Amino acid sequence: MAIIKTEALVLKRYDLRETSLLVNFYTLDHGKITGEMKGIRDDPKKFASAVELFSCNDIIFYQKRNSSVHLVSQCDLKENFQQIRQNVYKITAASAIIELIDNIMPQEDKNCEIFALAKEALSELAVADFADKILTIFKIKILSLSGFKPHLDCCVSCQGNAWSGQTKFSLHLGGLLCQKCHPKDSNSRIIFRGTIATILHIEKNTFKENLKLGMNPQIKRELELVLNSFLNYHLGKELKSDRTMQKLQDSETEIGS
Repeated sequence: MAIIKTEALVLKRYDLRETSLLVNFYTLDHGKITGEMKGIRDDPKKFASAVELFSCNDIIFYQKRNSSVHLVSQCDLKENFQQIRQNVYKITAASAIIELIDNIMPQEDKNCEIFALAKEALSELAVADFADKILTIFKIKILSLSGFKPHLDCCVSCQGNAWSGQTKFSLHLGGLLCQKCHPKDSNSRIIFRGTIATILHIEKNTFKENLKLGMNPQIKRELELVLNSFLNYHLGKELKSDRTMQKLQDSETEIGS
C-alpha cells in the first residue's frame, strides 16, 4: 500500500460501525477519495481535526489497490472556515459547494484547478456578505473546469450563429439553439442575452474579478433558474442545498413583504 499525504476538503461523512467514520474527501493530489477513520468516534483526540463538513485538512492515507476505501491514519485541521459557520446563508452556500463537487467529480480523478476553486470560494464566502453571488460564480466555474458546462458559443445543434434572432436554451441538448433549430427541442426556453454574456464573462475571468461584476435582479434570477435546471437535469436529481437556499430566500421575501 502506498502512503500518501495531501490536502483535503471534507465533502461527506458517515458513521461506520460503533467507533469509526467513513469520509468523502476532495483532495488536491488524488481528487475525490473515500477514507476510513478508525476509532475517531470512540476517541476524538486520535485525530487533530473534528472532520467537519467543508473543513480543509492535511491527511495521510494508505492507498489500497484492491479497494475504493482507503485507511486514513492522520488528519490535521488547516482551516475550519469558522466565519461561514456563524451564518445560515453561508453554511447553505458552502454545503452547495461541497455537494456539487461530490456529485460532479468522479472518484479519484485529480483536478488541481477545481480544488483551488473550491478553496477560493470558501475563503471568499468566509469574509463576504453575498453568499448567493459566490455560489453562482462557483457553479459556472466548476461546470467550465469539469468539462460539464452548457454550450453557449454557438448553436448546440448546427454549430451556427445562435445570436441571430430569438435565442433559446435547451436543457436536453445542453446549450443554445438558433432560431432555425428551435424545433429540435420543443421544451427549450427563451434566454436573455445578458444572461449568456454573464456566464461567458464569469467563465473567462478570475474569481476576484467576477466578484466585482454587477448583476441586475432579472439576470440574477435567470442565472439561478438556468444553472439549477441544467444541473438538476444532467445530474438526474435536485441538489439538497439548492432547496434549502430557495427556502431561505422565500422566507426572507415573505418577511420583507
